[in-house]
Amino acid sequence: MLSIFKSIPSHMDYKGQKLAEQIFQGIILISAVIGFVYGLIIEQFGWTVYIVLAGFVLSCVLTLPPWPMYRQNPLSWQPIIPETSAEPSQKPQEALKKKKHK
Repeated sequence: MLSIFKSIPSHMDYKGQKLAEQIFQGIILISAVIGFVYGLIIEQFGWTVYIVLAGFVLSCVLTLPPWPMYRQNPLSWQPIIPETSAEPSQKPQEALKKKKHK
């Protein structure tokens, strides 16, 4: 059962995150303007709220799942460098602090 969930991709790259954010904001803005104008014409504030909520749901469906269009530019990670020394590796700042105290 868990193997089904592990096979579903759950990541986005940085450009995909930017695209998702732009789509989200655009849909919210357009639905707010349409809702405001429509609510103003028919003089019913409730329809404004319904249209904005529909825009919110649509934007969530389009941007929250990691669709393939948000995974077009994967990051290339650096390869793992094996440690060759026997002593645990220290950060350069920690090594400098130890030298100053001696």
